[in-house]
Amino acid sequence: MNFIAGAFKPPCSISVTFADARTRKKVPLKKENGQTLMLPLFQNQDNIVGQVVIEPTQGKKLEHTGIKIELLGQIELYFDRGNFYDFTSLVRELDVPGELYETKTYPFEFSTVEMPHESYNGVNVRLRYILKVTVSRNYVSNIVECQDFVVRNYTSPPSINNSIKMEVGIEDCLHIEFEYNKSKYHLKDVILGKIYFLLVRIKIKNMELEIRRRESTGSGPNTYVETETLAKFELMDGAPVRGESIPVRLFLSPYELTPTYRNINNKFSVKYYLNLVLVDEEDRRYFKQQEITVYRLLET
Repeated sequence: MNFIAGAFKPPCSISVTFADARTRKKVPLKKENGQTLMLPLFQNQDNIVGQVVIEPTQGKKLEHTGIKIELLGQIELYFDRGNFYDFTSLVRELDVPGELYETKTYPFEFSTVEMPHESYNGVNVRLRYILKVTVSRNYVSNIVECQDFVVRNYTSPPSINNSIKMEVGIEDCLHIEFEYNKSKYHLKDVILGKIYFLLVRIKIKNMELEIRRRESTGSGPNTYVETETLAKFELMDGAPVRGESIPVRLFLSPYELTPTYRNINNKFSVKYYLNLVLVDEEDRRYFKQQEITVYRLLET
């Protein structure tokens, strides 16, 4: 039995470490299985530097036809399981064909790497960055080890950030105006605004403001859309009267928002909407939806 178990034991172990692993900030990333890992954080144009350590199983030699490390930016659509779409692909050859009898360390460096898109783990899509080490072999399967890392990109406040002003009305029954202070918000921002009731002939029971995330993946007839309500904030409880003004103050930091993603490599988009919802005494719902842009603010 021990002989059989040993026959299936990997011929080597592979570890990937970053040169600044002790000092680099780590952030949580939730995996598909629900587990949360703490992974090193990088930004666009960062240098990715570290080392690969390959240790042959004791008493065995490792024959190979070459060893390489790849830095990959990948998009995986869950309904297209098994297919990965690379938008970043860099390769460094670590070793020529040969044999390993003892532990060997290979340094690597990828300089000023283009990583334009943030890491994302959604309902139907995942955007990930990985370091992939491949030990190529003849006649038997290659040995592969992957190390994930997270990318977040920060931007300065937009130079133009117009307010949002819209009207909601039902002829001769309801007429309201709402105003939000701007249309672009960073992840720790606060939404400020006001709701004005100009005509009220419907018995309104309450009013809510919702934050919704809409994830679109695929294209054409194979487009999948998932909408999540991330937050519900009660603005008013009870019937308003004509001329009444309701203030809006909604902090975004408690909610798990991401930046807006717009048609990333023609594979997916993630958009955010503010939904103003009114419910009357017969539980009929009236709502108005407005798209907003979310970004990650550059901290000074």
